[in-house]
Amino acid sequence: MFINKAPKVSLLRYWTTRYVATLLIGLIIVGIISMWWIRQSTLENRLMMTKYLAEEIADRFVATEDRETQVPGIIKDRDRFIAESKPDIYVLDPAGKILFTNPPSHYIPEDIFPYFILKSQKEVEKVSLQDEEKSTYYIVKRPIKTDGITFGWVVIIHSEEDLANVNEEYELLIIMLISLAILGWLAIYILSKKLSRPIQQVSEAAKHIQEGNYDVQLPENMREQEVSDLVHSFKEMANRLQQLETLRAELLAGVTHELKTPVTSISGLLQAVKDEVVTGEEAKEFLDISLKEISKMQKMVADLLEFNSFAAGAIPISLETHCINELVKEITYQWKITQKEEVLLHLDLLDENDIIKVDPLRLQQILVNLLNNGRQAVEGGAIITVRLYEQGSQIVIDVTDNGGGIPLEEQEDIFERFFRGENKKLKVRGLGLGLPFSEMIAKAMGGDLQLQKSDESGTTFSIYLPKINGDVS
Repeated sequence: MFINKAPKVSLLRYWTTRYVATLLIGLIIVGIISMWWIRQSTLENRLMMTKYLAEEIADRFVATEDRETQVPGIIKDRDRFIAESKPDIYVLDPAGKILFTNPPSHYIPEDIFPYFILKSQKEVEKVSLQDEEKSTYYIVKRPIKTDGITFGWVVIIHSEEDLANVNEEYELLIIMLISLAILGWLAIYILSKKLSRPIQQVSEAAKHIQEGNYDVQLPENMREQEVSDLVHSFKEMANRLQQLETLRAELLAGVTHELKTPVTSISGLLQAVKDEVVTGEEAKEFLDISLKEISKMQKMVADLLEFNSFAAGAIPISLETHCINELVKEITYQWKITQKEEVLLHLDLLDENDIIKVDPLRLQQILVNLLNNGRQAVEGGAIITVRLYEQGSQIVIDVTDNGGGIPLEEQEDIFERFFRGENKKLKVRGLGLGLPFSEMIAKAMGGDLQLQKSDESGTTFSIYLPKINGDVS
């Protein structure tokens, strides 16, 4: 089955083309509305000017004594003044008969004047003539009155095409819209290019990481908050992946070493017994050592299996109600009597018998791991203090040793799977799962495990567990 994948386009091209398309559509809509508005406004303004012209001619006609000779001059003078709009000016008698006119620019049937003068009550009327061009005209009339008596009419006829002729305005509007389109395209192109550059750099850095090169260079101090967060997060991810890759390599080497050492030892001991290089009690001792090494290998494998199962949520937690003082006292006592070396253990319990819900076996795993780590941190004369106290709605168990502390550069990684400090690698065999496993158990019980402090005076780990108010009867 073949899947057709759509061709990929660059971010710059994607946003630029879509923005330009949106901009053009918007400008076209704005242009159409603007052209309609300009046409209507121009038409209304020119009709208003035509009314004023008709009124002026009527007033001058009344004031003129020798109308036969002077009125044609008035009409000609006004006609020259507004020659661009090509109006037809008529002076009519009260019955609608033409007395004076300028040279008409349009053919207007004479029978329209009596109808318009005698029957129409409108000062401005729109008329459509059924000629070849099917033209539409606006007819503006103004009475010539003196002492309340109408002596005639001034009629000005404009074609709609001439009144609404705004070609120059349309040209300016088109130039303005084209300029806006170009400026908008340039703006989005520059901004998209600026925005896509760091994203492209992150993409190239991701390819380097895919090839196993975690040393990537990305720009610093980006002004855009989101882009800056992306670059910063990617850098942190790259550093994290590099650390995990280092841990993976160390894990492989560590597991190989931890398993190879006992296997080699067991193989040599058993071979010596088989070849009867050692016999009697010495052979039994060799077998005992081999069994101990096998037991250590089994424990390491069990730790791996248990950790993986717990990480996948396969190990259940069985919460039970216990008195925290009694439970901690019992766990620390059992641990202390199993130690071959002398350990000075101090217990600082709560004044009240606080009740908690906890899995006692899981809590024992956490405490035993912390106690073992505290004992291993001191070469001799280990002093470990287990202190209980309340903090809000939680019971806190602090486990403090008198060791030399964890190096500062390793403190952030101690809860990472398979991480082992440089000092511990040389002294103690293991897989580096103790603290991560203990943290997972604590969180599964509704609490947490944290490193409280670690310096030259010692190290303190804190176990946080939710408490239940009440006393043990």
